[in-house]
Amino acid sequence: SNGALYTLLALLSHERKGIRKEACWTISNITAGNKEQIEEVIQANIIPILVQLLDREEFDIKKEAAWAISNATSGGTPDHIKTLVQHGCIKPFCDLLNQTDVRIIQVALEGLENILKVGEAERDQHDGDNIFAIHIEEAEGVDHIAKLQDHDDEQIAKRATKIMDSYFEEEDDEDDQLAPMV
Repeated sequence: SNGALYTLLALLSHERKGIRKEACWTISNITAGNKEQIEEVIQANIIPILVQLLDREEFDIKKEAAWAISNATSGGTPDHIKTLVQHGCIKPFCDLLNQTDVRIIQVALEGLENILKVGEAERDQHDGDNIFAIHIEEAEGVDHIAKLQDHDDEQIAKRATKIMDSYFEEEDDEDDQLAPMV
């Protein structure tokens, strides 16, 4: 119920780190639910605090916040995902791509891929551009994703390659196609 969400919102700012972590974990279970549950989390104004925790907290809390936001990108509507982006989740997700924790890299990549899918579906509303791909480029995420194509973990390498191939064109490709044959 909504009352529980407002209690969780307060616990996200608790002085004790363990309580903040458990509150994020609990919210991640809610955002793993249905669209209505994700909407309730958004309406309770939890997303701005989650993004702040994802950006600024110690790693173990960032991890739980990343799960909560990534779960919302998986089960949320395009409007839910746009709300997450408006609250600034792209840069902290991109920053997680530098971590050594394989699972959190996978969570961040999944969240970014879900965001990119929404941007792709709305290209026609933005002069043919995937505006979320542009945000990821501005957050230096493309460099991180490109490096992950050579990651030791096969799932990470495959997902990074899929993201690069699907959403980020190589600038040099067009020039190569236009070069005269000699």
